[in-house]
Amino acid sequence: MLPRRELTLRDRRALRLAANDEVQRLDEQIGSLTRSFDDIVAAADLTNTDDEHDPEGTTIAFERAQVSALLRQAQTDREAMRRTLDLIDGPGYGVCKHCAGFIGVERLIALPAASSCVSCAR
Repeated sequence: MLPRRELTLRDRRALRLAANDEVQRLDEQIGSLTRSFDDIVAAADLTNTDDEHDPEGTTIAFERAQVSALLRQAQTDREAMRRTLDLIDGPGYGVCKHCAGFIGVERLIALPAASSCVSCAR
């Protein structure tokens, strides 16, 4: 028996739900990271310490850079997930960009932005 080659309406509904849940999770993460970044900046403005030479731990600059990188990644991931939401009802969604095979519902639910089947992703 050949593997299923297209998504059903039920599959697409489940995928939209998973993608919407991921967008919501990313929105919450972005809010949290934004607050953390703002707190780090505010703390740096209030202190007059030489944290660059503090042997006790990480520097404020390092923490700011780390949170900034996490924030940029979360924003990139959110935009990719929003683009995925636009694609879910399209005819090419769920088709591997490399082999044109079916990606699989389980993989798409776990990774809604996946554009490759498991075999091609390896």
